Amino acid sequence: MSEMASPDPEGVDGVRMTWNVWPRTKVESSKCVIPLAATVALIRPHPDIPRLQYAPLRCKTCSSALNPFARVDFTAKIWICPFCYQRNHFPPHYHAISETNFPGELYPHYTTVEYILPLSNSLNPSPVFLFLLDTCLIEEEIQFLKSALRRAIGLLPDNALVGFVSFGTQVQVHELGFSDMSKVYVFRGSKEIPADQVLDQLGLSTAGRRPHKAPVGIAGPGAGGLPGSGITRFLLPASECEYTLNALLDELQTDQWPVPPGRRPARCTGVALSVAAGLLSACTPGTGARIIALVGGPCTEGPGAIVSKDLSDPVRSHKDLDKDAAPYFKKAVKFYEGLAKQLVSQGHVLDIFASALDQVGVAEIKVAVERTGGLVVLAESFGHSVFKDSFKRVFEDGEQSLGLCFNGTLEINCSKEIKIQGVIGPCTSLEKKGPSVADTVIGEGNTTAWKMCGLDKSTCLTVMFDLSSSERTNTPGAVNPQLYLQFLTSYQDPSGQSVLRVTTVTRRWVDSTVSSEELVQGFDQETAAVVMARFASLKMESEETFDATRWLDRFLIRLCSKFGDYRKDDPSSFTLNPSFSLFPQFMFNLRRSQFVQVFNNSPDETAYFRMLLNRENISNAAVMIQPSLIAYSFNSLPAPALLDVASIAADRILLLDSYFSVVIFHGMTIAQWRNLGYQNQPEHQAFAQLLRAPHDDSQMIIRERFPVPRLVVCDQHGSQARFLLAKLNPSATYNNAHEMSAGSDVIFTDDVSLQVFFEHLQRLAVQS
Repeated sequence: MSEMASPDPEGVDGVRMTWNVWPRTKVESSKCVIPLAATVALIRPHPDIPRLQYAPLRCKTCSSALNPFARVDFTAKIWICPFCYQRNHFPPHYHAISETNFPGELYPHYTTVEYILPLSNSLNPSPVFLFLLDTCLIEEEIQFLKSALRRAIGLLPDNALVGFVSFGTQVQVHELGFSDMSKVYVFRGSKEIPADQVLDQLGLSTAGRRPHKAPVGIAGPGAGGLPGSGITRFLLPASECEYTLNALLDELQTDQWPVPPGRRPARCTGVALSVAAGLLSACTPGTGARIIALVGGPCTEGPGAIVSKDLSDPVRSHKDLDKDAAPYFKKAVKFYEGLAKQLVSQGHVLDIFASALDQVGVAEIKVAVERTGGLVVLAESFGHSVFKDSFKRVFEDGEQSLGLCFNGTLEINCSKEIKIQGVIGPCTSLEKKGPSVADTVIGEGNTTAWKMCGLDKSTCLTVMFDLSSSERTNTPGAVNPQLYLQFLTSYQDPSGQSVLRVTTVTRRWVDSTVSSEELVQGFDQETAAVVMARFASLKMESEETFDATRWLDRFLIRLCSKFGDYRKDDPSSFTLNPSFSLFPQFMFNLRRSQFVQVFNNSPDETAYFRMLLNRENISNAAVMIQPSLIAYSFNSLPAPALLDVASIAADRILLLDSYFSVVIFHGMTIAQWRNLGYQNQPEHQAFAQLLRAPHDDSQMIIRERFPVPRLVVCDQHGSQARFLLAKLNPSATYNNAHEMSAGSDVIFTDDVSLQVFFEHLQRLAVQS
């Protein structure tokens, strides 16, 4: 498989497509079965991307940026836009260009360039981190949280502004600018509080707007002045408030309201998020700000509640959602949609760190996290490494940094035959109409521009395309053989610098009625599998009676019928071109994955898995769908193993990477030797090395990844072995155990194996 062999399948541009040559017409594209889509890793760093210290030239008709595919007439100083064929004059400061003197953006291999834009004075380059802390926790969890927060505050850049809000039955906004005595503003947790009322009560409302209601004692300088001036009482530079914050954390206690037996604590997460968003609305527009919410249980009080306070009422399950038996769900989602709208209009991000044994409402809050481009981490406890290490990564610098950026927008320009249906991933449609907006909408659609309040190194969006339905003239020469796509991503980087990244890519049109061979060679099976997974997840969430398994099966059968080689009605004659040969296996694993099979997971877990599936790059998302397995043994080097129960052997160690967890699995014999302590004896150095190798490799995986995966170390026939067995192809089950060799593991399942799945597929694909 050529793509896997190349070290970096995303290349400099960070763009991958389901099809790398495109059919000419809408009819032909529908025959391709797999939709036309591109995934774009928006700001992924790459050493070969030049940074230019000036603004780009834009076409006066379609506003696409000058790029290497423009036709340039050096004598007349004119460039012709490849998107709309408009002739544009170069401005005077380009007068020195010639065939031998190019500006950076015209170099043929600079298909991606970054323009460093001058900062406008109104922007405040200091990012804001507003911590939102749940206090309805047991003492032990509060201690874990305090130490994580102390570490985070120590890692923040000195100029970052920090705010602190705690919540339980009520919401407390802590004033940090008054260090002599701790000062707190309390909001009731039972009813919704609009943003202007929050500003009013905090004394941040603009002059002349009911100033008499401002609380006594803060009519000092700036209290009623311009918005943003009094805010310094609540948001302070990290370097100035570290002492105050540490003292505040020392005093912080668990929520003091008594909880009667058989009841849940009153936790007003919804109101707390509203108050935090209201507080940030006083910041200067354009300030990059994040609400970092640390939540340890479900919201039971006020708007956004997901369950009642009565413990005998269980938190909603997938079954309840299917049967419409989740009384709080729709109302809560509507509330968080309103919050999402407010945060997007302010340009602020919501991050959720949920740590609890039961659900906290990620399924409901998801809309606000996803539309603002926030981070999400789900763990069992604030003491668990999944939370602790992930939380630390958010604030780390250098290699480990996530590269958190703010105020992003994405614009897409495309050749005139191409229409954009929408984007799947963490963004919001800006409702910017244009000729390239398609009639059908998938995800965030009806636009050619999107907003991302937050984005980072790994943010990757999926763009779904369509072709205009008009049949095109087939006169030779009248049609450009190339199609063009341009992605313009503007954002504020962690240092506050404004950057515009322009990526322009081209692909060839092909007349698939004449030759399907080129089309076949241009199929990217890994990207196609991920796009189908994202599309299916989206449909499962938005269409009530959608059956994902049958939908995926129908796609796969159609694809194999169209592109397989076979004699009609003869399954044994069926073969697939290597360009497609891995795709059925991806679909087999996708059907069994947590994205499609939800009965084993809570709605929170499902929402969490899908949010990460939608925002990671193709290589990472592919591992979520089809985990990788590496085998370690005495007689050979570590090597990829089949994702099959047959790969288990007593004298082998297996390393499974399924993205959310990394499993080190010791065969029976290896485990016995380890328990006898052979690795500590000098004559068994080789065994000690064998035991160490998978641990070293797992650490490399864990270091690269956010959220930090859960590490499971287990032995064959041990209770934790289920983490591995659940992901393996069940070629040996209790139904056919008698055919298997002695000592091999058996999986207790009624799932069909890959081989049976493939036989069914061949039979259905060749049917006339």
